[in-house]
Amino acid sequence: MSRLDSFIRRLEAQRRCLDRAAELMAGIEGPVIELGLGNGRTFDHLRTLMPARAIFAFDRQMSAHPSCIPKDRFFIRGNFEDTLPGALEHIGGAAALCHADIGSGDKSGSVALARAVAPMIDRLMAGGGIVLGDQPMTIERWVSLSLPDGVDAGRYFLYRVG
Repeated sequence: MSRLDSFIRRLEAQRRCLDRAAELMAGIEGPVIELGLGNGRTFDHLRTLMPARAIFAFDRQMSAHPSCIPKDRFFIRGNFEDTLPGALEHIGGAAALCHADIGSGDKSGSVALARAVAPMIDRLMAGGGIVLGDQPMTIERWVSLSLPDGVDAGRYFLYRVG
């Protein structure tokens, strides 16, 4: 498979998982967390799916497309390890959804980052909330959910917080 084909499959999987996660968390109160704003594509998709939800984006730097930049109050700048521990007060309550798009070209580094931030994410989540991302995360109270049709195992990960 070409890198282009792989990229297209990744984005299609991401969109299907985001759409499914929005359905699964519909009845749960709380804001949405976007870890890894990047260029803002998934942030833009989330605000289209959930226009009434507060969406807080976390990233080391602002590099989003100008049309996809959150308002200042909704962008938390810095490393996840520094910004997530104190985020609950900033976001105003437990989150209904967390999308963690934190992978990089360094697979072992991405897995290590996911392992480090998963407990921090857990402390921010409402019971019944949904966590999804591009890296596997293991938290005892999270239940792994089936992926939407057309998404290969290991391409994306979807969890319900117990």
